Amino acid sequence: MRLRDKVALITGGGQGIGRATAERFAREGATVVVADINLAKAQEVACAIGNGAFALHLDVARADSVEACVAAIIERCGKIDTLINNAGITRDARTIKMTEEQFDAVVNVNLKGVWLCCRAVAPHMLEQRSGSIVNASSIVAAAGNFGQANYAATKAGVIAMTKTLARELGPVGVRVNAVAPGFIATDMVATIPEKVADALHERTPLRRFGKPEEIAAVYAFLASDDASFINGALIPVDGGLTI
Repeated sequence: MRLRDKVALITGGGQGIGRATAERFAREGATVVVADINLAKAQEVACAIGNGAFALHLDVARADSVEACVAAIIERCGKIDTLINNAGITRDARTIKMTEEQFDAVVNVNLKGVWLCCRAVAPHMLEQRSGSIVNASSIVAAAGNFGQANYAATKAGVIAMTKTLARELGPVGVRVNAVAPGFIATDMVATIPEKVADALHERTPLRRFGKPEEIAAVYAFLASDDASFINGALIPVDGGLTI
């Protein structure tokens, strides 16, 4: 119960890694805010995990939606102890075929969305002089990935933003870290052709894809007091793929 009495905002909490994170945080004792652009899915998760969890609609790419979400949490709970910037999308295409709309959509959610959420939550954490922000990056931030110029760029940007915010917010006790998942068994990865998946398994020392619960466990650690001296870090969770 490392997160007892903590209030945790989890973006993209309606499915995949976000849902696994909401479930893990609830088991650890946190009051979980399941925030998702799909309110029905968020409500389903909040209902399933209980422990005072509740759902809110959130479009991380819109400042007004982010501000309304954070204001609702403060009104109801009085504080936000943890922000998990998990929401993310892909719009894959080779650069020569990628549309401006595809590029902008990924940037708006995966990069601008992280910034908007951090900007909205930070003043409350600064006032209480404590808090933990965890941002979702990816191993493709360093290596790139075919057809993902937009996605890889946003995930690299998240790393730079994390380190900057760690410097800005650290002096008052607010920690900011990032997690770089490898290939995780979610709906996003399920579209990978079987031959490609087999090749990725072969390249990964643990010989498998990760599980959403394994990312959630790292999020929970970074949100807890067990990680009280970890700030500005990037933690790869990839089964050794990037060794």
